[in-house]
Amino acid sequence: MIIGTRVRVRVLVLVLVPVRSSLFILVHFCSLFFVLKGNAQQLEVLIDEALTNNPEIQKFELQYKRASEKVNEVNTIPNTEFGVGYFVSEPETRTGAQRFKVSAKQMLPWFGTITSRENYVSSLADAKYEDIVIAKRKLMASVSQSYFNLYANKAKQEVLTENIKLLETYETLALTSVEVGKASAVDVLRLQMRQNEMQQLKDVLQQQFLAEQTNFNNLLNRDNDVTVNVVDSLLIPSEDFDITSENLALHPELLKYDKLYKSIEQSELLNQKESSPMIGFGLDYINVAERPNMDFSDNGKDIVMPMVSVSIPIFNKKYKSQTKQNDLQQQEITAQKQERLNALETLLDKANNERISARISYATQTKNLKQAKDAEDILIKSYETGTIDFNDVLDIQELQLKFQMNQIESIRTYYVQSTIINYLTQQ
Repeated sequence: MIIGTRVRVRVLVLVLVPVRSSLFILVHFCSLFFVLKGNAQQLEVLIDEALTNNPEIQKFELQYKRASEKVNEVNTIPNTEFGVGYFVSEPETRTGAQRFKVSAKQMLPWFGTITSRENYVSSLADAKYEDIVIAKRKLMASVSQSYFNLYANKAKQEVLTENIKLLETYETLALTSVEVGKASAVDVLRLQMRQNEMQQLKDVLQQQFLAEQTNFNNLLNRDNDVTVNVVDSLLIPSEDFDITSENLALHPELLKYDKLYKSIEQSELLNQKESSPMIGFGLDYINVAERPNMDFSDNGKDIVMPMVSVSIPIFNKKYKSQTKQNDLQQQEITAQKQERLNALETLLDKANNERISARISYATQTKNLKQAKDAEDILIKSYETGTIDFNDVLDIQELQLKFQMNQIESIRTYYVQSTIINYLTQQ
């Protein structure tokens, strides 16, 4: 039976504070971590290392920075147009021949268009930020689940080691019984074969541990051969933390849909602004040569002509089509959000039920282990009276091993499902 100290559960909550000036502050991130005793590495430390070094998190952070930088890209007005023309055949006017022309023109978008562009790009950056939050949550869940897998593997190896030693003790008893004619050499061979089977299982578990350790180290973006020290023992707490399904509505996977919906609203506002006229201001300068042998006040006077222009999208159906597309896209986002909410609710309910089942299984296996221990004590007393049956020994040992393995698996399932619940509800 696995004996250990109770694990205290602590919770940090993820709080995302959006700031309208396109800056966002990450106050805290959600993490289910455990205060572990002994020389084992604390899970919260490993999670923090993963969040710092994981390349996927870095990827999403860079994508968010790039999306935020687009605000500076759209905060501009159209290019200023400059033109220079030279009259190959100089037109003669009353004031002289026109030699060349210089012009400048600047179109200006309708009032508020640039601000609408900034708001739209900022809303897209808001949605992209949720990718960081989601990725961090998933990474914390993956690290925790891998950690508990490593714990279960290690605990199973320790159980196998204890049972191999127990069979070695029974083997010694069997050899003694063979010498006095109270047991058969077949009993000794059966005990030895059982030891071989358990040693094989232990060796397989060791290889699986190394594979899971590689996966764990990859999550932390470190060398594959780094040794991961896990807690010596875990027990299922006497009480479960409360599950508040209302918090599911605040899950970042759902908040992202809200952010995308708002970005479409900003897109429509921008569309309305861009469908408005554009006003242009310009200036033409024409160089005029003096007429020879003539003397009047405007002789050779250059021409300066200010201009105002208006660009009106009269025959363009683009903006009406964009409005319809935005409406359809909002409907699509609403449907996607509801679909994902249903999936998350199903996942939460499943995780909760499996955690309850793990608790029930743990309690059952604990009872079975006690009874198996009692049966083992009876067998030992039977040996003292010279009536031990090594077939019963093997049967009891096999049952005991089964109960111990099931108990460890129940513990692993409980904490893995708790990790999923934490991912969904921020508990």
